[in-house]
Parts: sequence; C-alpha cells; structure tokens
Amino acid sequence: MSRVGGWIRGLGYVRKWLVLGIVIGIVAGLGAVVFYWALTEATHLLLGGLGGYTPPTAAGDGGGSGSGSFSRAWAIPLVVCMGGLVSGLIVFTLAPEAEGHGTDAAIEAFHKDPKMIRARVVLVKLVASAITIGSGGSGGREGPTAQISAGFGSLLARILDLSPRDGRIAVAVGIGSGIGAIFGAPLGGALLCGAIVFKDDFEFDVIIPGLITSIVSYCVFGTFLGFGPLFGYAAVDYRFDNPGQLVWFAIIGVLAGIIGVLYSKGFYLAVDLFHRMPVTRALRPAIGGLMVGLLALAIPQVLGSGYGWVQQTLTSGTLMDIPLWIIVVLPLAKILATALSIGSGGSGGIFGPGMVIGAFTGAAVWRVLEPIAPAVPASPAPFVIVGMMACFGSVARAPLAVMIMVAEMTGSITLLAPSMIAIGLAYLIVRHSGETIYRAQLSNREEGRLRRLLARTPVVEVMTAPRPEVDGDTGSAPHTSADSTVLVSASVEDALAAMDGPDRQVAVVDDAGTVHGSVSRDDIAQWCSGPADTTSSATIRRVLGTV
Repeated sequence: MSRVGGWIRGLGYVRKWLVLGIVIGIVAGLGAVVFYWALTEATHLLLGGLGGYTPPTAAGDGGGSGSGSFSRAWAIPLVVCMGGLVSGLIVFTLAPEAEGHGTDAAIEAFHKDPKMIRARVVLVKLVASAITIGSGGSGGREGPTAQISAGFGSLLARILDLSPRDGRIAVAVGIGSGIGAIFGAPLGGALLCGAIVFKDDFEFDVIIPGLITSIVSYCVFGTFLGFGPLFGYAAVDYRFDNPGQLVWFAIIGVLAGIIGVLYSKGFYLAVDLFHRMPVTRALRPAIGGLMVGLLALAIPQVLGSGYGWVQQTLTSGTLMDIPLWIIVVLPLAKILATALSIGSGGSGGIFGPGMVIGAFTGAAVWRVLEPIAPAVPASPAPFVIVGMMACFGSVARAPLAVMIMVAEMTGSITLLAPSMIAIGLAYLIVRHSGETIYRAQLSNREEGRLRRLLARTPVVEVMTAPRPEVDGDTGSAPHTSADSTVLVSASVEDALAAMDGPDRQVAVVDDAGTVHGSVSRDDIAQWCSGPADTTSSATIRRVLGTV
C-alpha cells in the first residue's frame, strides 16, 4: 500500500482524482446498496413481521401502499423500543461515535482530521441504523450511507498516507456521493460535497472529484436497484406560467424556514435532555423508541423513513384520504419522533426526516389554500416538492445542493424557477436565527483554515510568562490564576477547548505539574492576528467567541 500511495501522490490532480474518485464512488455505491437491502429486510422482519404493520413505500422503492392500519397495535411501541435497545447496545459497546445521525462525525473529520474515522464505525453504523429505522424509528437512510462512504475515504487517507488536503477531499466526496447514491441524485450529491461542510461558504476543491465520485456511485447503485427517481416523475406536467403563484410559494418558504428552525432547535434540545438522563447511554435509544411507538399509535406516519407517505402527498387523490389534522400536525410530530429516535442516541439520518417535514408543510399549505385561493395548482406535487427543498435546504445550510437533489428525486426540473423564492426566504430565516442541523459545520473556509492552524500549533508558542500569586501567610509555592491546565504538548485548539468562557485562561504545565506559563483567549487572538495570509483579527475573535 505504501507503493500504491506513493504512486497516487505522484499523479497530477486530474489523474489522481480520477483514480481515487472511481474507487470511492464504487465503495459508496456498494455501501448504499448493502444498506438499502439491510434496511429493507430489517423493516420487513421487525416492523412488518413483529409489529404487523407495513408502511407505504416511495415509487423508487416499489410504490407499495402499505397495510393501512395496525394489525397488532400493542406490539408497535414494543418493537420500536426493542429496536432502540438493540441499536444502543451495538453502538455504545462497539463504536460510541456511531450514535446519532453520523453526518456531523464525517463533517468533523473533514475539519479536524480526515484520518480519524475508525473502520469499525462503518459496519456498526450500517447494522445499528438498519435496526433503528427498520423497527420504526424515525430516521433517514442517507446519514448511514454518508458515514460509510466518508469512512472509506478516511481509510484511504490513512493507508495511502494522503496529504491533509487530499484527505479532506476524500472525506467530503464520500459524504456527498453516499447521499447522492441512496437518493438517486448524482448532481445534487456532487454539489453537496462542497456545500455541507460550511454554513455560509463552499469548498470549491471538491467539485471535480465530487462529480467523478457521484456519477460512479450513482451508476453502481442504479445497476443493482434501478435508475428511476425515488418519488417518480411527480410534477413532470407542471409548468410555471402564472406569476401569481409566487405568493403561495413565498408562504411555503416562510413556513419552511420557521419549521426548519424548530427542527434544529427541537432536535438538539432532545440531544441535551437525553444526555442529562440518569441512565446508561445504551438504554436511552430504547426510551426514545418507546415514546415514538406510543406517538405512532395516533400518527402512524412518524414511523420509519416516511418516504412512502411523501409519495402519497404528491397526488390529490391519496392526499385527500389523509385527515387534515394529521397533515397539519405531522411536521411537528415528525420533528418530535426524529428527536426521540436519533437525538436519544439511536442511529439514523436526519436528512430524510427533514424532507418529510418539508413535504407535509407544503401539503398542508395546499390543503388549506386549494378550496379558497386562486392560482393554486390542481396537483399538490409542486407545493410538496418545494416544501421539501425549502425546509431541509435551509436548515442544512445547503440550499442549492438540496434544491437540485430534490429535483432529481422527483423528476421535477420545471419547479426550479418558483422554488427559488421559497428556498431564498427559508434560508434567510434560518440564517438569521443562526441555526443549522449540522453542528459540525464551520462558517466559511477562512474559519476552516484558522481551525487547522490552531490544531497544529503548540500552545507553548502562544503562552505568556507565568503570573505567580504567592500566599503571603503560608509562603506556598507560586501558582497561576488560571482555573484549568493544559500540557505543554497540547495544541492551541486544546487550550481553547479547556476555556469555559470568554474571560477564562488556562495554565500550561508539563507532566510533572510544573507551570510554564498561561494562555488566555486574548493571547490567542493577538497571536493569530499576526501571521500573514492566515486570517484577520476580527475573524479570530469571532471564532474564539464560538468555542
């Protein structure tokens, strides 16, 4: 492998990423296929066999209408609880970093160390997510596939000893190509490679590698499972020829932005609450699963991925069969179910639930307006699709990538024009709130360069001389006024992590406990504003305030 790594590192940019892109794309596509099959079988065995309930499926998954009702309603809470328990035991016994949705872990690897994803996480994530979602937990299938392919990119970075820059690209294209493959959206996946790692910026280095990797992963996945759009050609007959409809799309955008903010806040509120729960971590997903199962007795649509229910909202006939109160309440109910399933430590994605939440937001607007308002389309599909784009595109802080991805998933390129106003408004609302569903995202490339600088800089280069305080009564040994300590071998990033507030400082000590100096946030800000071509003092101070 050292010879192979040396050969690859010696290639030019195009040839290097042609080789690496094809390899990562093949693994991403195969990983998506394996996870799809595992999830299908788990759903059939757990939710169908034990729970006596078959959820509807999207057109690309067979288009089944589902069982319609529970044959053993009493079993549903037990099955979802059991799935959470088994998933929790697997994750927290073998790979605790596989808890939750997984995409944040991949983004964190991009920013911190592209070689940090352990190989075992891939297998643990695949099995635990199939069990969580297959038993009825509310989660998406994109998070596991993203972590699988990003994990392989991380593995390549280790065994081929890729440069930090190439390692970051390998992880980023793994994230996007895995998601693009499982959703059958190669162009959206390629754009997502560069968009998902930042809140307000784009990683342009990954565009060409992302295009190569995404088309390869899409071809591999499609060879086994077909190339049709996940939700069929939902709005192929729609033509934007009435500017008056922009008012309704604007309303969808505003509501989607507000719902997106609630989704992010609600999800991480649940994460915090479950982390404080005085029970072992392995039991928390079981508690969350039990609560989701009880909620599903009233609103079955919260179970599983929910893609089949999105399919049913795309035509007026099936949408009208769903009670209005469920359509209106479902966005909030799906937020709660996802927070309980994944926020408790269960394994699964949060991308898919975000689209389900957005879809029912658009469906609710159509159901309310259709009988009374002018210029409302005859089919709910345009409102549903734009709701999907606006809700998750805004809260993921990747509006363009998600817009293209949903257009590919629904075969609805004609909706791009009216969707712009909805996505723009939703994004502005979410951006103003400061929220994002992916907490590992950094603001921009400048902040990313800063974090990498702090991570590789020893704290001893930044520290100031010791400031002793001698006890006059006892004559005790000098000590610093700092409340916390870091080792002299630590990085500046480690020192920042040890500071609780903007006024805190830390003492720099050696293994014997001898104080060599201290460092504060102001020390770091003054040091960072000096090096040329790094970043500005204003940016440094803004970053320090977020630690």
